[in-house]
Amino acid sequence: MARAIQNLFVKASEICRSRATATFFLTLMIEAVTLLFRFGFGLKSTQHTASTVGRLTFGIRIHHGYIGLLMLIILVIPRLRKSSLEPLITVIGTSLFVSDIIHHTILYYVTGSADLDLIYPNY
Repeated sequence: MARAIQNLFVKASEICRSRATATFFLTLMIEAVTLLFRFGFGLKSTQHTASTVGRLTFGIRIHHGYIGLLMLIILVIPRLRKSSLEPLITVIGTSLFVSDIIHHTILYYVTGSADLDLIYPNY
């Protein structure tokens, strides 16, 4: 299993020679998963995660864009800027943030609502 994951990362690094390419493909993958859950499985985070995740976050909705933005903000720490993890944090953080913006834009045009709630309704 570990060998298969390592091979996957090697193939991904061969395809994604730049951060921009890696960010683009990761953003597409994240967005594909979020759209699959929303439209393929018919799940809505305000309905299907309020009783579990909502309790852990005290009713505050945590969008994946928040996590991405937090990852980008922590890069102001000089030690992380010089770390070997900096490219990975940059790609993942940017992808999460951009995917969330794209996701809520698509929701707005398809459903008429961006579903950009800051708290879970009726929490």
